[in-house]
Amino acid sequence: MKYMSDQMLIEVYHRAIDLQLDAAFIELLSQELKQRNIRISKASA
Repeated sequence: MKYMSDQMLIEVYHRAIDLQLDAAFIELLSQELKQRNIRISKASA
């Protein structure tokens, strides 16, 4: 995921939640967001 821009990561995270994809995949995205110090509020998700 190091080649994915921050904006793309955020968009993929939101889309994964909207599509109710596998929880493990969403957690992987969440961990990457945390590692990059990107905060996503529950309201925006």
